[in-house]
This record gives sequence, structure tokens and C-alpha cells, in this order.
Amino acid sequence: MNMTALVPVADGSEDIEAITIIDVLRRASVEVTVASVHEHQTVTLSRRTRITADALLQDCVDQDYDLIALPGGMPGARNLSECALLIDRLRKQREAGFWYGAICAAPAVALAPHGLLDGVAATGHQAFRDDLPDRSREHERVVVDQNCITSQGPGSAIEFALELVARVCGQDVRDQVAAPMMLP
Repeated sequence: MNMTALVPVADGSEDIEAITIIDVLRRASVEVTVASVHEHQTVTLSRRTRITADALLQDCVDQDYDLIALPGGMPGARNLSECALLIDRLRKQREAGFWYGAICAAPAVALAPHGLLDGVAATGHQAFRDDLPDRSREHERVVVDQNCITSQGPGSAIEFALELVARVCGQDVRDQVAAPMMLP
């Protein structure tokens, strides 16, 4: 059975992070649904890259996913944070013990204000770390605590995505995906 992931995107999401998360998960044969939090499927990322999401979030939020992973970027992270449907879905994900994660600005901007990092050590982009409730591991590039995975930014996007793969598919699959990418 294939693992499933939801990758919500918004106008202003960080290009490298969004594409890397989607790409690496798909390399691991994870069934990825890219969902726009807007009323339109085409989103313009922070560096003006345009992508067409697979669906609108409102049309897939009732499904269960093994993982929900949020790219960062501004104002993308704020747009994700302001999507009540997404926040509700993330709360259910956390309560059910399924994996969820965020990178760059998203841990502090999209997760923390809604209590989704309460009691969880996390990291994020250095410009937003003051807003993390538990900064005990803020200098780590990727932090896994409970069922939450966070990371620092575009430069750690591949490490973050590979950690997502390791958590939902296992270390062997992670290693199989990393090898042809010329990564350790």
C-alpha cells in the first residue's frame, strides 16, 4: 500500500521547499496530493514560479494522509496559517498521531500560532525562531519530535524531504531515494 502525503501550497510559498518536498516524496513512491489553499489551482510561489496544484484543499481535506508537509516562504506561510480548513486538518493529523511537518517560516508562522508546536521541539528559519514555543533544538537543520518534523529553510529542503521519507516509508526507502540523488 502506498503511503500518502498532502502538500498544501499557497501564493508566496517558497519555491525550492515546495518543489523539493513534492519531488522527493514522489521519488519514494508516496502518493502526493498538492493542494492549493486558495480558490484557484494555479499558485504563484515566492520567486514567481507558477505551479498548478492537483486539487483545491477544500476538495481533499476530508481524506486521511500519512503525512502533511508545509513549505515555508512568505507570504506563503501566512497564507497557509490563515486557512482554517488546513489548520483544522493539521490538528486532526496531530491528534491522530500521524506525521506532520513544516519548513522555514511555516513552523513559526503556520503551526505555532495554532498550538501545533506546543510541547514540541522545533526549528525553522532564523528570522522566525523567536516565535517557536520550544527552541531547545532550534540550531539543528532538521528536528523530529513526537510526530512533527521541522526544518530550517531552502538549504535544508532535501534533508527535510528525506527525513519525511524516512518517517513515512522507512530508512531503507530513504537511502534508496538519496543514493541516485548523489546524497550521503
